[in-house]
Amino acid sequence: MKRFSSILILLLIPIISFSQSAPNQPNTKPKLVVGIVVDQMRYDYLTRYWERYGDGGFRRLVNEGFNCKNNHFNYIPTSTAPGHASVYTATTPAVHGIMGNDWFDKDLNEEVYCVRDLSYEPVGTKDKAGRMAPTRLISSTITDELKVATHGKGKVIGVAMKDRGAILPAGHAANAAYWFHGKDEGQFVSSSYYIKKLPDWVKEFNKSGIAKSYKKDWNTLYPIETYTASLADDLPYEEKFDGEDAPVFPHKLPKIWKKNDEYDMIKSSPYGNDLTADFALAAIEGEQLGADDITDFLAISFSSTDYVGHRFGVDAIETEDTYLRLDKQIERILTYLDTNIGKGNYTVFLTADHAAVHAPGYLRDLNLPAGYRSSKPMATRLKDFLSKKYGTDKLIRNYSNYQLYFNNEELAKIGVSSKELQGVVAEELIGYEGVQEVYTATQLWKNDYVQGFGYIVQNGFSKKRSGDVFIVQSPMFIGTSYEKGGTSHGTPYIYDTHVPLLFFGKGINQGYTTERTEIPDVSATIAALLGIGFPSGTTGTPVSQVID
Repeated sequence: MKRFSSILILLLIPIISFSQSAPNQPNTKPKLVVGIVVDQMRYDYLTRYWERYGDGGFRRLVNEGFNCKNNHFNYIPTSTAPGHASVYTATTPAVHGIMGNDWFDKDLNEEVYCVRDLSYEPVGTKDKAGRMAPTRLISSTITDELKVATHGKGKVIGVAMKDRGAILPAGHAANAAYWFHGKDEGQFVSSSYYIKKLPDWVKEFNKSGIAKSYKKDWNTLYPIETYTASLADDLPYEEKFDGEDAPVFPHKLPKIWKKNDEYDMIKSSPYGNDLTADFALAAIEGEQLGADDITDFLAISFSSTDYVGHRFGVDAIETEDTYLRLDKQIERILTYLDTNIGKGNYTVFLTADHAAVHAPGYLRDLNLPAGYRSSKPMATRLKDFLSKKYGTDKLIRNYSNYQLYFNNEELAKIGVSSKELQGVVAEELIGYEGVQEVYTATQLWKNDYVQGFGYIVQNGFSKKRSGDVFIVQSPMFIGTSYEKGGTSHGTPYIYDTHVPLLFFGKGINQGYTTERTEIPDVSATIAALLGIGFPSGTTGTPVSQVID
């Protein structure tokens, strides 16, 4: 009998060993997924301020999570709306249809805003700020797929200062998206697309006075002399607030409140991120996110980094201070999740919607070939050229997002095909100062680019929504409106495309990769982690090192 028992134990050992080393289940079910998009965050903001970050924010995400060090946008324009849409749809504007923050609608013959939909009413305000919806987004999001997979039981909430930063991540099927309406109201609002009225917890938050508490001076978090990762405080590469004598600390927000659209001032300071975190945590409690075993999703976008970056630039003390303060908010969120959802019960990813270029004035002072350039001289020169060649100055309907839209009715009148005019315009433009490359719609229809500018332009091209000619401008040049200070983005250059991608929490491996990853990979990875359907237009690939 003893011998039989021994033999049985020996036979069971391989079975036990096999079960212990068996592959992971095909899905991981955190109670809550938190997606964080930091508006206008360059990858090197992680490394530049690393020594100044605390252990519980960005450094915790990197040290305990997975860091994709070579993560890029793979399309243009690199701007807020297509950035958020691409993160959450696992694809590019060519598929999801969000061509920019605004773009020219060829059917309507007018510029349209990415989330504007006048068929819906504002909720929480009488201002048109609430007449928004995700109806121009033509692909599903990872948040939509979670709703589908859980038969609507998993809750999805989007939160941001910007409407597009809340709506596009929340997707079509969300419980709600909330964004901050400033001016003289200072309220988080929504749209009748999602809800008929604000929940009690949102009403209570709006009445609490939290937003008003940020009507205060903005001084540096630490002694200003310790901000050695930035340039001096008063340089010509920064734009001051209206009513200020110079763009220097302290910024006395209450004193210049009226001149800067009142509560909109909060957006342009780090306090906007603080307020976003306040509201995000209130959403977790108010909606009981992560309270059961059905996965919920909270999409947070920190918008104030973009407002600060545009005004003060990449190298300003204001930008450094904003990130040091944001680091504390990231730590605050993670600590809250540890306490209220439980360590090992939630998954987080953090990325950005685009990066930004150093102020061209600063680069030019270092003898780099950078500067400012207006599109008006180019447009005027092209118009004159076409008038002389074809006898009409009405061939171009619109120029936006680096694209030219032709007037097809006028082309028909003179008997010229769109294809012919594309070639003529491209050949003319390539000789203009400030133009690096030119692509025609015909080229983008017929070719399959796999690298270089062609690949990036093609990923941002839609047959239905894009123009007839794409222009790639020269590197390190931005519009003349930034000559007075600040920076911008939107190009295919690495300073606009290289952004962080961090994964953390349940189901996430610890480590890093320097292999190239791309923004559409974010939601593809989360879908693979959760074991749910991929967004409908997915072109990204799960980052296998993150979840294997």
